[in-house]
Amino acid sequence: MTDKPPVRVMLVDDHAVVRSGLGAFLLAFDDLELVGEASGGAEAVRKCPELKPDVVLMDLVMPEMDGAAATRAIRQVCPRVQVIALTSFKEDDLVQGALKAGAIGYLLKNVTADQLADAIRAAKAGRPTLAPEAAQALIHTATRPAIGHDLTDREREVLALMVEGLNNPDIADKLIVSRSTVKFHVSSILSKLGVASRTEAVALAVQNKLVH
Repeated sequence: MTDKPPVRVMLVDDHAVVRSGLGAFLLAFDDLELVGEASGGAEAVRKCPELKPDVVLMDLVMPEMDGAAATRAIRQVCPRVQVIALTSFKEDDLVQGALKAGAIGYLLKNVTADQLADAIRAAKAGRPTLAPEAAQALIHTATRPAIGHDLTDREREVLALMVEGLNNPDIADKLIVSRSTVKFHVSSILSKLGVASRTEAVALAVQNKLVH
């Protein structure tokens, strides 16, 4: 055994039974120490400066302040603290959100005790740990085609005029084409963007800078 101090761990989960189970798990390892817990994101952000954990195990789906927002806030007020997202969910956007917020690890709650202990030690040393499902989600996101990648030049032109607030007859006049042609283009745009209305298409176009 080394004389290194134990890794200080804080638990954040809105379910008391999960916190108590994780607390019991930490007791089994001499080099890990539970220094505190929080039942929500805001409480975790508040407690972090006084508890001074090395690593925070952060649930992601919580009422009021979710885990990603809490992770971002903790990394701002306590930049030396590492956060591991520990959740039941493996959706791509949750993985992305947690890692963008500054989490160093992403694990699912079905992880074994030894795997979790290793991930905590790795986080303290600044090394990331990702569940295979989380790594897969990152690959999905990296290889997913950009929104609107398959719009034709003419469809982008029509979309730009929709963003300007023009209706079909106005667009037809502006582009010197028939109204039925414009209607066809608009229908194709909605289909390619996966939206149900012009309003959604315009919002998506602005959000993703699809038109200049």
